[in-house]
Amino acid sequence: MNRVKNITKQTNNRFLNLYEFQAERRNGKVAPYFVASRVSNMNDLKAVSHNQHSDGVIIYAVYGEQKDKIVLIRQFRYPINDYIYEFPAGLVEDDEDMFEAGIREIYEETGLFFTPKKVDSTYSKPFFTTVGMTDESCGTVYGYCSGTPSNTHQEDSEDIQIILADREECKRILKEENVAIMCAYMLMHFIHNTNDDPLSFLDEI
Repeated sequence: MNRVKNITKQTNNRFLNLYEFQAERRNGKVAPYFVASRVSNMNDLKAVSHNQHSDGVIIYAVYGEQKDKIVLIRQFRYPINDYIYEFPAGLVEDDEDMFEAGIREIYEETGLFFTPKKVDSTYSKPFFTTVGMTDESCGTVYGYCSGTPSNTHQEDSEDIQIILADREECKRILKEENVAIMCAYMLMHFIHNTNDDPLSFLDEI
């Protein structure tokens, strides 16, 4: 079934573009539907290619010998004109896999060294982020961080604070702060997972 009848590219930007779909509704009528995408070539849209590649990576990283802290960033985001708590994350470059991207991104954003945990693909495969408005999908990389936090490698366009949060701080963040939804769900998991290793749930499949 193909319910996208025609696509027109609306913008020509480096990191994000707008496309107008002529979309067939369930009653057969056709109407415009606007979609944001990371791709610059119309043929690479997931509605066209159905290639479920990972546009970006999100890093769920546990910190310290006691594995009792989680690595977060507090970043200024223009769409809300405010700061929001997130996991370190970024786009996967053409010559990278998700794990390589995760190691690079967490070092650039936090200065920490990241060791990915090998997990079943069920946990790390790309999932869609906000599918009502974009075809972007992100995979999750899990693992362990060490080192001293530093903002030395952040880009000038980034306004990022590095947060190493224990469970009590995670509770406060969820109650009082802006939090990205993907991060919020995993913070809830971290708070209630009292195992010596918060990532041990990944061994169950």
